[in-house]
Amino acid sequence: MSYSALSDQEFASIRQLIFEIAGITLAASKKPLVSGRLGKRVQQGGFASFGEYHRHIISRDGQTELQIAVDLLTTNETYFFREHKHFDYLHQHLTQHHRRGAPFRVWSAACSSGEEPYSIAMLLSNSLGEGDWEILASDLSTRVLERARSGHYAMERTDKIPREYLGKYCLKGIGSQEGTFLVEAKVRSRIQFMQINLNRTLPKLGEFDVIFLRNVMIYFDMETKRQVVSRLLGQLKPGGHLLIGHSESLNGVTSDLEMIVPSVYRKP
Repeated sequence: MSYSALSDQEFASIRQLIFEIAGITLAASKKPLVSGRLGKRVQQGGFASFGEYHRHIISRDGQTELQIAVDLLTTNETYFFREHKHFDYLHQHLTQHHRRGAPFRVWSAACSSGEEPYSIAMLLSNSLGEGDWEILASDLSTRVLERARSGHYAMERTDKIPREYLGKYCLKGIGSQEGTFLVEAKVRSRIQFMQINLNRTLPKLGEFDVIFLRNVMIYFDMETKRQVVSRLLGQLKPGGHLLIGHSESLNGVTSDLEMIVPSVYRKP
């Protein structure tokens, strides 16, 4: 069954829906992306138009499909040890000065398909060994969380993983799994994956020593940034650190943190 092209009015309705759910502001230039990512769902569902699809996903019967649409429109590119200076800082300044015997908790607040929390876990395992440390990894998308929980990736994703870590924490696939690798079970067991919408009231999570909120705020308007950061600061221990993307800034977002180096902030 064919369907009509995405109109400006239909695009506006979908933009508003994604903003209300995820706080993401889709630029006008993203219209082809929305058409491309949702077009297959429109076709497979037998909808005559994007407008009909939109009416379905906001209905009581369309909640499963709504989650699929959100997943398709909010998934971002990531890779292991992205923006490596953050991992250097975590190792040199945070884990090395952590008081032994106290739990060290890290939250990867937009973990996507898992590369970020597994990178953190490899570093913490190497720095803190069998000590008391744990990682919470969350995302809005259930689809990427399912992939993240598996810890299973294509071998070409290893190019940024330090050789030492690759040998210690990654298992090379053989036979039917050739061309892939699996993050070892001991590392995977230290990470709790959870669906969390940063634009809603947060569940009770406890406090964290470090929160990674990287390359997410670029999709938010200023007011959404303020609200999200405010929620996360309530989960950050005094003296804890918030790490954001190198292309992001907290200028005008909050005055409750002190910048240590660009993209690294500390809660007094």
